[in-house]
Amino acid sequence: MGITKTLVSFVPVLIVACSGCSTSARPSALVPAKATAPALTSPPTPAAQPVADVTLAAPGPVQSEAKPDAVATLIDSVEKEYQAGQDNYQAGQLAAAKQNFDHAFNMLVSSSLDVHSDERLQSEFDRISDALHGLQVELAQEMNGPAQQAAEPAPIDETNEIAFPVDPAIKAKAEAELRATHSDLPLMLTDPVASYISYFSNRGRGILERGLARGGQYREMIEGILKEEGVPQDLIYLAQAESGFHPLAVSRAGARGMWQFMGSRAKAYGLERDIWVDERQDPEKATRAAARHLKDLYNEFGDWYLAMAAYNSGPGTIQNAVKRTGYADFWELYSRNVLPKETRNYVPIILAVTIMAKNPEQYGLDDVNPEEPVPFESVKIDYAVDLRLVAECVNASLETLQDLNPSLLRFTTPKDRPFELHLPAGSKDRYVEAISAIPPDMRVWWRYHKVAPGDTLVSLARTNHTTRQAIADANDMDVSAELKVGSDVVIPLAPNRQRTYAGAYASRATVYRVHHGDTVETVADNFGVPPVMVRRWNHLRSDSLVGRHVIYVHLPVSARAVELRHIASRKRLYHNGLGGTRAVAVRHKVQPGETLYSIASSYNTTVTALKHDNGNLAILKPGMILLVHGQQ
Repeated sequence: MGITKTLVSFVPVLIVACSGCSTSARPSALVPAKATAPALTSPPTPAAQPVADVTLAAPGPVQSEAKPDAVATLIDSVEKEYQAGQDNYQAGQLAAAKQNFDHAFNMLVSSSLDVHSDERLQSEFDRISDALHGLQVELAQEMNGPAQQAAEPAPIDETNEIAFPVDPAIKAKAEAELRATHSDLPLMLTDPVASYISYFSNRGRGILERGLARGGQYREMIEGILKEEGVPQDLIYLAQAESGFHPLAVSRAGARGMWQFMGSRAKAYGLERDIWVDERQDPEKATRAAARHLKDLYNEFGDWYLAMAAYNSGPGTIQNAVKRTGYADFWELYSRNVLPKETRNYVPIILAVTIMAKNPEQYGLDDVNPEEPVPFESVKIDYAVDLRLVAECVNASLETLQDLNPSLLRFTTPKDRPFELHLPAGSKDRYVEAISAIPPDMRVWWRYHKVAPGDTLVSLARTNHTTRQAIADANDMDVSAELKVGSDVVIPLAPNRQRTYAGAYASRATVYRVHHGDTVETVADNFGVPPVMVRRWNHLRSDSLVGRHVIYVHLPVSARAVELRHIASRKRLYHNGLGGTRAVAVRHKVQPGETLYSIASSYNTTVTALKHDNGNLAILKPGMILLVHGQQ
């Protein structure tokens, strides 16, 4: 669209975070003497008592000293500028829209009024901030920037929709084992918990096993951080339930990462995000933030079950439920049906996973082989570099570099700030030496090439759309020199010459349930897609989602997924005479972190078809060879 690179420089935006089974008798329980953070005393667990005289209401906003008409006047002026930006945005005038949004933002922050002292001003501030972030993503897409990493559907979405019958035999065994189960969380076996134990013992077994296997990579790190932050180490199973320990997990609500943070909550706990990096996907940083958030929630509610429920639906939801009923007890709130359905299921899911994981032999999980932590070393860089170049420097695959740097949303490290780049163990010195041959301002564009038999300067120049002289100059060699097979040659690609995959999205849409206050921009922001694409997919003409119950979002896919799709399409047969097509089987080698869903999406097929073609397999392991029939 003719947008210059200067448009990517944005006004710094500080996004301020906002943040059945009813029985009269208590279920079987094992409550440790102290299932709490150090220096905190765990409340006893007798039958719940009314707490009508106790108020857990959220602290109200500080009252603004400004006159109401001054606030209204400022908001009216800002809103006019914001709407002008929206009009330009929808008309495709991104540069003009940026000026409108910048002006609206500056009007708010340069006012004599304190933005954070009035709820209305805070709400307006958040809207303008989100608009700027969404526009920033769109500009990067328009400039043909590097593609985003592939997202992984969060397991909690599927599990939360399950209504599985309680298996009496499984429940009886669990009750017998519960008293011998040692946990620093209180463990209670209710019918909802037993229902999820039955589910994970049957239909959901694959979800549990894959998560426990993947969790081996992160267990030592997570338990260490939980201990340092003074929270129960068995809260590790919250991450198992939420994401199956997948750093790239994204829920239908737009929560992201191993600990499934929403954008505003992540910001409140120091997790940064922009068009290059989303620290919700950084396992270590997200674990630290989750531990601190859970500790804060425990301090607020004095109960780990309520803390976990508030982690899912927000502290305000739990406060309101307590105020409505007078009971500060999760199971009382559960039985009175005053919690959202997802939150009612959330705590039982975590308890079920915890009980099963701590009794692997009883549940047939003792043959799950936890993956080993992947050793790596770090190098701090202050320049932008393409991960494909990094991979070539250290003789590793692009997928390996992406796995080691899951917070990177694209193939490129940030251009405007330092970044701690993770490299395969033992490769730091090799990287530093190899990258020194590439000019700093060319590390996004240039590549290394390992010379193969038959390669010449002429053939490399032709293949890479450059000149023989340019390659010779970049490698300090004579233009007539012969290339040595196996040596590394710098290829000086011209900017924008390399193949990119911007704008590649999964063919299958994710269904998002619209919540109160949602807009196109807030949904797009959480899913990491441009707002214009959300409007296009849902035939929307404005930013409003009022009256919409669901919308559809196509998650970004990686370059590798696009290439797999191209491979599948090249192997399709001719029309079969019935108006349809049939695909030739493609053999796919399972990579670490892949799931049936991600593989099926890559080949534009279904999980059901994938299972059928491979003997109804339930467990996926790296290195397995799958038979895949792609579809048009």
